[in-house]
Amino acid sequence: QVQLMESGGGSVQAGESLTLSCGVSGTISIANVAAGWYRLPPGKQRELVATSSIDGTTMYAASVKGRFSISRDNLKNTVYLQMNSLKPEDTAVYYCTAGNFIGGGYVPNAGWGQGTQVTVSS
Repeated sequence: QVQLMESGGGSVQAGESLTLSCGVSGTISIANVAAGWYRLPPGKQRELVATSSIDGTTMYAASVKGRFSISRDNLKNTVYLQMNSLKPEDTAVYYCTAGNFIGGGYVPNAGWGQGTQVTVSS
């Protein structure tokens, strides 16, 4: 059992930064699962933005690499997404997930958050 709740979204100007937080609760510790952030831009398909494996390995979509950073605090049971140099095309609903790497790919099979809106103007 795992429950996730995102926070930290909002409206910013291009070039500014936001940090999203994902509080995880339940019987499963995030130390024992992988984590991933997805986003759903308006009128577009859902995109996997970043993942964090149990051993600390991270992965980023080409569209955000060098600007976004995923991290976790296992003691606080919280996953973060630091977003820098935001662009209008980063506007989306962002979702925190817990899952596993299966066959070399990330699978969000342990839980989804409800999503948090990020809007980048200009």
